[in-house]
Amino acid sequence: MMTFSDIDVILCMVLILQIFSSSFCSNVSSSVSSSCQLQGQFHVNRIHKTGDVVLGGLFTVHFFSVLPELSFTSEQQEPICYGFNVLGFRQFQTMAFAIDEINRNSNLLPNVTLGYSLYDNCGTLGDAFRAALSMLSGQGDQFLLDNNCIGTPPVLGVVGESSSTRSIAISAVLGLYRVPMVSYFATCSCLSDRQRFPSFFRTIPSDAFQVRAILQILKRFGWTWVGLLISDNDYGLNAARSLQSDLAQSGGGCLAYLEVLPRSYDTAEHRRIVNVMKKSTARVVIGFAHENQMIHVIEEVVKQNVTGLQWIASEAWTTATRLQTPNLMPYLGGTLGIAIRRGEIPGLRDFLLRISPDSDPYNNYNNNMVRQFWEYTFQCHFSPPPAGWLDTGGALCTGQEDLENVATTFLDMSDLRPEYNVYKAVYALAYALDDMLQCVPGRGPFSGHSCASLQKLQPWQLLYYLEKINFTTAFGDQVSFDENGDALPIYDVMNWRWLPDGSTTVHNVGVVKKSASTGEELTLDEDRIFWNFESKKPPRSVCSESCPPGTRVARRKGEPVCCFDCIPCSEGKSSNETDSMECISCPEDFWSSPQRDHCIPKTIEFLSYHEPLGICLTTASLLGTLICTIVLGVFIYHRSTPMVRANNSELSFLLLLSLKLCFLCSLLFIGRPRLWTCQLRHAAFGISFVLCVSCILVKTMVVLAVFKASKPGGGASLKWFGAVQQRGTVLVLTSIQAAICTAWLVSSSPAPHKNTQYHSDKIVYECVIGSTVGFAVLLGYIGFLAILSFLLAFLARNLPDNFNEAKLITFSMLIFCAVWVAFIPAYINSPGKYADAVEVFAILASSLGLLVALFGPKCFIILLRPERNTKKAIMGRGTSKT
Repeated sequence: MMTFSDIDVILCMVLILQIFSSSFCSNVSSSVSSSCQLQGQFHVNRIHKTGDVVLGGLFTVHFFSVLPELSFTSEQQEPICYGFNVLGFRQFQTMAFAIDEINRNSNLLPNVTLGYSLYDNCGTLGDAFRAALSMLSGQGDQFLLDNNCIGTPPVLGVVGESSSTRSIAISAVLGLYRVPMVSYFATCSCLSDRQRFPSFFRTIPSDAFQVRAILQILKRFGWTWVGLLISDNDYGLNAARSLQSDLAQSGGGCLAYLEVLPRSYDTAEHRRIVNVMKKSTARVVIGFAHENQMIHVIEEVVKQNVTGLQWIASEAWTTATRLQTPNLMPYLGGTLGIAIRRGEIPGLRDFLLRISPDSDPYNNYNNNMVRQFWEYTFQCHFSPPPAGWLDTGGALCTGQEDLENVATTFLDMSDLRPEYNVYKAVYALAYALDDMLQCVPGRGPFSGHSCASLQKLQPWQLLYYLEKINFTTAFGDQVSFDENGDALPIYDVMNWRWLPDGSTTVHNVGVVKKSASTGEELTLDEDRIFWNFESKKPPRSVCSESCPPGTRVARRKGEPVCCFDCIPCSEGKSSNETDSMECISCPEDFWSSPQRDHCIPKTIEFLSYHEPLGICLTTASLLGTLICTIVLGVFIYHRSTPMVRANNSELSFLLLLSLKLCFLCSLLFIGRPRLWTCQLRHAAFGISFVLCVSCILVKTMVVLAVFKASKPGGGASLKWFGAVQQRGTVLVLTSIQAAICTAWLVSSSPAPHKNTQYHSDKIVYECVIGSTVGFAVLLGYIGFLAILSFLLAFLARNLPDNFNEAKLITFSMLIFCAVWVAFIPAYINSPGKYADAVEVFAILASSLGLLVALFGPKCFIILLRPERNTKKAIMGRGTSKT
């Protein structure tokens, strides 16, 4: 198949040959004549009005033309146009109205009169070429070599074409001469190629923006799973490529199916296409095809009774009246479509009402269009149509149409869409011409900073200013061209409404436009949209529902990207967006929420005063301290009694004080760890217990020394256990522990640490011991003194005194050692705050064991058995023995 590029090259060659041939002069002797005759002139339907500057226009006033039989024996006859197009003629007259309005505007092109040469292309490429060549040459039948050319002048710019195919061919030729061409209806995206079409502009958006406009609607309602029906031509195929590309780039959706509609009705193929639509889960169908092709599809949809679909109509069939019938509304009601921007042109209706052959000063042409319109409207009189015309579906006036219908269509100003684009195109050329004529000599954009002059205007000069125009119409739309010659695009969004009385209407519900500042934007009045569903709400059309925050998208292998599963984020990860592709790991001090939709600070865990365990341990510590205080008070109060005096009251007081410190030091293990508490807790614990155990050790040694002194020759041993020696021994033993603690704190001090190893969702705030060796030496030293005290007390357990304190010391040291032997494995295997709780429990248990074992019996005698609190009772004298 020949491509557009091949066609362009061939057409360009043909047209250049035609231009040369039309300018060729007959080889006649100079003595015969000094004038030249053109080889031929095209007789095309046109209306011309003179002016200082002439603008051209190409319109489809007739639907088609018929070429006469080919003959090489006589001059070739011109083609004859048939099928008067009322709407095409209205567009034709809109350009005449716009130029007339500009000429009456004193602010735009003052002192300059615009003229026009408006041509009928008869809906065919050949007639469009004839009109283009006539506008390019502009000469009459003959011209004199010695004089200026006479006849109709060439145009400076052209408004047209309505067809992309004809625009592609004609603009390729006009571009050779840099004649600006502003189309009002050609939408092919290929015309945006500035290299191929350097002088082409348009006031209608390209198909590429129409696709983006549809994408805006899909995004607005969250439709990510859609079906696409396209026509089998450049219009549909280019749209499909653009739609697939834009969907892939934006990630905004997927095609559930893509079906190419046959050019003519094919029962089997249309049935297959509708079956695909029925089986698909896509509830939204985009029809990017021409009206006739969509009619065939809808007929099959009705046959199979396929309802529940939301249709999206392209510009080609949005306003198709043949589809807007009551019997089709159960299937097509609620359709959203993209339509050319509707505008208002004040005064156009009055201008059209004045059209008549009598008021047309240019009715001397044999095929005058005003006369034909008049005859078509009021007399329905035409030349006999060619054979087969009625079989093609043409709409000639055959008695079935009346004057009222034709007049209503022609004078209806409620839906001016192509006409509005014609209006903008004329004003674009006028504003460019106005800017060009306001150029200040010496500051111009051309060679030597020159300006264009009205007497010698060139099309390429106008082209420079046309690229820079920027104005706003009376309707409020901004008009300017980008680097590709495309105007700022704007589309109306239409909705097919099914009225309660069964009638139908198509009304405007929004606008899609692109501005230089904000880019593409969609404005919709959703309250006015009619939805053809029981819920009266937009349908859902997705392959997979969106993954909520807290989950991630997992693609399904072999399926479109819109089909996926939602996988919950794993612990420690979160996603706070819908349809997140991955879950993000939380920072170190944070953890995922239960819903995995955000990260929350990790719970900081430590042995707190506010939790039950901390409260119990704190209460026990304070209670132990209170008991020590009470016992100390009892001993101080009864310090002169034999019980207190016989048990080395000074060491007893010091022992009670050290036990009180042991109870209180446990409070350092409760609460949020801080540097000073971490450093102080083990030092206080170690020194307090060494002070306590050293007091017990000295008491035990004193007991043994007293017993030894009671034997003959043993009195000398007491001199080593006087009060000074006792104090000195306790001080030395305690100082050794203090030295150990100091060395530990200096070399490797304990410090608070955030431990995340125990629990992934918690931060265990604990004190690291810094040096395991230091901690082991501290505990080992305490254990050494405790074991030594236990052994000495065990040896003295059978001393003959009635109240033998060595038995109490033995029992207390047994409790002490048992507690701390059990402490070590429990401490090692307890994580976090429970390690602190185990250590506090060991401190409290051992302290309480010492307190009860050493001072419980004594307090019992002092307080409850005062009769036994005598020296005689304590020494066991006077007590009968069996």
